[in-house]
Amino acid sequence: MKNGAKPIQWLGDSRDRLRRFPQAARREIGYQLSLIQAGRSAVDWKPIPLVGAGVIEIRVHAEGEYRVFYVAKFEDAVYVLHVFAKKTRKAASLDVELGKRRYRELLERRK
Repeated sequence: MKNGAKPIQWLGDSRDRLRRFPQAARREIGYQLSLIQAGRSAVDWKPIPLVGAGVIEIRVHAEGEYRVFYVAKFEDAVYVLHVFAKKTRKAASLDVELGKRRYRELLERRK
């Protein structure tokens, strides 16, 4: 990895979902994730403890509203749990549940 940046591990279909977003959203998400890889914070983020301990949501406003659930507390990688377009004020329960499931699966794999 360049300059000691953490690699990104895409869980489930998160990378495929990202590829379906508009170019402006993909570019912004890529930039925000590069900040995370370098040990910095995203520009617009908030913790999402409902999904799991240490889970952060990146909020992207580019040709719509997009969100990325990730966890970077582990030394080996930044794990992208879920990527989705946000259609309502509150994150859809299906998106939260998918994030939770992938977080639990990640913890199980790391045991």
